[in-house]
Amino acid sequence: MTETTRLTDRKRDAIVQAAIVEFRANGFEATSVDKVAARAEVSKRTLYNHFPSKDELFAAILHVLWESSASELQRAYEPARPVRDQLLELLQGKLAMLGDDNFLALARVAIAAGLHSPERAQEMVARIGEKDGGMLDWMRAAQKHGALKAGDAAQAVKQLESLVKGVAFWPQVAMGQPRLTAAAQKKLAAATVDLFLAYYAA
Repeated sequence: MTETTRLTDRKRDAIVQAAIVEFRANGFEATSVDKVAARAEVSKRTLYNHFPSKDELFAAILHVLWESSASELQRAYEPARPVRDQLLELLQGKLAMLGDDNFLALARVAIAAGLHSPERAQEMVARIGEKDGGMLDWMRAAQKHGALKAGDAAQAVKQLESLVKGVAFWPQVAMGQPRLTAAAQKKLAAATVDLFLAYYAA
């Protein structure tokens, strides 16, 4: 890696970190490219070289936050291990991501921005969804192996995630409830897995 490349990467990282601060503090509409560039100590032109629009920048920081936890969700199905143990690990990774302060704060910003521009919201959700294939891949593999009932794997993932988000995401985003403690996350994951398997276990 050349020094020029390292400098470019550092500038991009500075822009992303500055954008996280600005979007959290001011929301989508009130955050300007000028403010982000000033906080990152780069020129506006440099910012636009990395991110052609404010929408692109916001989508990028959501991806950064997603990827910081997404590794926990990228688990291959293991036929030799109990399906319950694997599901518990997947959900605990999901809960860790949903409980991240930056992720919750920016989710609120994204939702508020989406209310004013449904098209923008759809695009953001689509981009984030590109990173959310780990659980779906796991579900399909478990079905193929016969550990779970055959059927619509995408629907099964939606049902599983709804059980989690109804307790550990939407109340925090929409009503300002506190994040779940580690113990509460563990309890929720176990209860959710047991409820899910009561129907889907083969």
